[in-house]
Amino acid sequence: MIAALIAAASLIALFPLFVSYCGTVLAAARGVELSDRAAALAQTDGRGVSADDFNRILQLVRLCPEYDADRSCVRAIAIYYRLIHALSRFLGEFNPSLAGWVERERAHCSHFAAVVLDRSICSSRSLFTEQAGDRL
Repeated sequence: MIAALIAAASLIALFPLFVSYCGTVLAAARGVELSDRAAALAQTDGRGVSADDFNRILQLVRLCPEYDADRSCVRAIAIYYRLIHALSRFLGEFNPSLAGWVERERAHCSHFAAVVLDRSICSSRSLFTEQAGDRL
């Protein structure tokens, strides 16, 4: 019983740190502009990445062979995305102003996934170029 109470208190104490970490990661990705290739793959059509594109872009990221470098950040942002989405469903009825914030945060998560996709594509292309150069 005491162990469960300590575990619960620890998780509650770590939650603000997790949210802060995710906010920092998203803020860093927010300043990165997507390449034309990543925007085409993400199918943004010049409109930017929407909040609902996260899962689709994340599937594309997981297909890339050079995905390992960002694996922990992607996992954290995926948990954050699902957490705020669940929070909006639960609290959205009580606080309608929360919906705008949740949509912005979800859009930032989608943009982060597109940035990771862009990095993975760039890394894969440079690896391919390096291997092709070795054969010549």
